[in-house]
Amino acid sequence: MNTTTLDDVALVVKTMAVTALENEKYFSELDAAAGDADFGVSLAAGFQVVNDDWEQLDRSSIGNFLLKISMIITGKVGGCSGPIWGTGFMKAGLLSKDKETLQIADLVAMLRAGIDGIMARGGAKAGDKTLLDALIPMTDKLEEFVDTPTAAAQIRQTLTAVAEQAIETTSAWEAKRGRQSFTGARSIGTPDPGIVAIATMMRAINNTFDGAARR
Repeated sequence: MNTTTLDDVALVVKTMAVTALENEKYFSELDAAAGDADFGVSLAAGFQVVNDDWEQLDRSSIGNFLLKISMIITGKVGGCSGPIWGTGFMKAGLLSKDKETLQIADLVAMLRAGIDGIMARGGAKAGDKTLLDALIPMTDKLEEFVDTPTAAAQIRQTLTAVAEQAIETTSAWEAKRGRQSFTGARSIGTPDPGIVAIATMMRAINNTFDGAARR
């Protein structure tokens, strides 16, 4: 059975932070196509604080760690992204508040809670061309592994493929929520920056864990 530890969760968040910082310009350029071009800057601002405060973050439990990340992201990421991403971390943290390890079923429940929180906070749903259109299929796929013994590396690779497919699937859609929705039909044919960010982070997480396994 795959067990996720606090160290694993921390490595995921650290990888997300590094990816946000490394792709600040790229994510903003994507946003410029049908948004206000500040997504990458906003996301990087929050994850920079996560990076700067890394050694002082609460590691008494997985949930407390994620709740601290939520507070930073909500407070430091500008625009609508802060409340959306912060809510995702908060809901996941509340479900794992006293946990030191997680099973796949726990991860699915945390992701579902995060998704529900994001939908309630931003009013988006599946099909609106937001980061939900990466998170929902990824979570659905992860749930398939709950009762099927599968190597962690294979699960990560599968989730990465699902996230990257979401970019291709949704690019032809018209955005119904988020800043891109303000441009109407002009959003058709452009990838959603939030979806790209999720896929890019998932790819980086996969590569990071693969690299750690080889050492």
